[in-house]
Amino acid sequence: MTVASTGPVVVTRHGAVEGLTDPDGVHVFRGVPYAADTSGPRRWRPPAPPERWDGIRPAHTFGPACPQHQRGTDWPTSEDCLSVNVWTASPRATDPRSGDRPRPVLVWVHGGRFTFGSGRDPQFDGVRLASRGIVVVTFNYRLGVLGYLATPELSTESGRGASGNYGLLDQVAALAWVRDNIAAFGGDPGRVTVAGQSAGAASVMALVYSPLTEGLLHGAIAESGAGHPGDPALAHLAASYRLLPDAEREGADYQRACGAQDLAALRATPLDELLAGNDADEPPRGSAGGRRPPLFRPVLEGYAFPRTYAETLALGAQHDVPVMTGTTKDEDGASPHPDVTLASFRARAAHEPDPDAFLALYPAVGDDEAAAMSNQAARDRSRTSTYLWSRLWAEHATSPSYTYWWTHVPPGPDAERDGAFHSGEISYFLDSLHSSDRPWTDEDRAIAATTSSYVLNFVRTGDPNGPGLPRWEPALPEADTAPAAPVTMELGDRFGPLHVAEPARFAYHRNALENGPRR
Repeated sequence: MTVASTGPVVVTRHGAVEGLTDPDGVHVFRGVPYAADTSGPRRWRPPAPPERWDGIRPAHTFGPACPQHQRGTDWPTSEDCLSVNVWTASPRATDPRSGDRPRPVLVWVHGGRFTFGSGRDPQFDGVRLASRGIVVVTFNYRLGVLGYLATPELSTESGRGASGNYGLLDQVAALAWVRDNIAAFGGDPGRVTVAGQSAGAASVMALVYSPLTEGLLHGAIAESGAGHPGDPALAHLAASYRLLPDAEREGADYQRACGAQDLAALRATPLDELLAGNDADEPPRGSAGGRRPPLFRPVLEGYAFPRTYAETLALGAQHDVPVMTGTTKDEDGASPHPDVTLASFRARAAHEPDPDAFLALYPAVGDDEAAAMSNQAARDRSRTSTYLWSRLWAEHATSPSYTYWWTHVPPGPDAERDGAFHSGEISYFLDSLHSSDRPWTDEDRAIAATTSSYVLNFVRTGDPNGPGLPRWEPALPEADTAPAAPVTMELGDRFGPLHVAEPARFAYHRNALENGPRR
């Protein structure tokens, strides 16, 4: 596919690609294949290398998103969707802070409950970070039923007795593509930080815990985020992996609902029929109520996802890389306007390990107080969960972990309703305010400059700290320090240390998390 070359050209292992140059001088390469078409007979198989091409392939437009029920977007979709996008100041430029070394790389894993989303989302635009000295990569991976279906027949076909993690295998393949090709774009394959938010953060931690990514990543940023294995919130989050027997049984039920008698018939099922139940939640299990995680999400199958979170951390089996992780103020059970009454608050407290102690720590005599105490308890538990995770990490890892709590409310018509909402920090971390039409203020731009500077420093060195930034201390092993009032780092409305919780409340949540069932 020879074309007249007018933009920057990079030669990858599968052929040459031509990008475009941003007005600020950043080169952008969109829709570069990192794996082959996954349709038809390639459905529910590990990703295969893309076919080589001759000449120069235009990389001017984003590739199609992976099939999904879109939410407020109109992206083209296709099962031939496994592509990467690269932002780089120059394929031949070096890191100005590292002499002649190539530039460090940030690989962003999009979120979306494992059922929707794309690396082409404008919020993930990498132009500003690339202009400040790193290479940014986004990509697509298979979603929903196409990415996370498990059945007994698929497990047998695999030769490993494992199925269900095709989207995760795509992510591994994308990191392998970065290792093999990013030097041609000016990037350093020995300094790759993988980052993501929500389901993207769950993916990041799965990649950090997976033996398949050995040597493919050197740092991790998980926004909403890594939690203690005893955190009951994992029961309803996308990070709540499935056990293989459950996933196989539910996958077989889904296959029958599609009218497919066997795997060959399922691979031939029209896409719209296959996607009919793509966004389903997991069926209730036992007496569990409330929110449920998506049906299609990663599976503990012994290969790409070999151990529980608790087992991985206890063994120190994770990749020993620096980690940055945290949550936002108004997520995980907290919100600016919680739908909580005194009666509902007390009913919820009845499910606490020690209801009397909980109500003594979070006293309420009316609906307004109950709503406030419900928020306080949720926020205390969330910060405690992240903090305790960091302590487990530090027991075996020599690399540091840095925890945070995001407090800033993005401006806009939803500000008063949603507060510092789940995903509200992304544009500040990625310095991508320009990609949204929110009414950003000088304060927002200053917050983005500081937050993204922490991110850039972390990508460069594994340490977010740098000149002119408030000090961000890493977590330490329990044996090294046992503070009565442990701290995390507040990001957003202010930048500095923040108490995880009042000592008595911290002790309560710590006891509950450490003595509850672990995942």
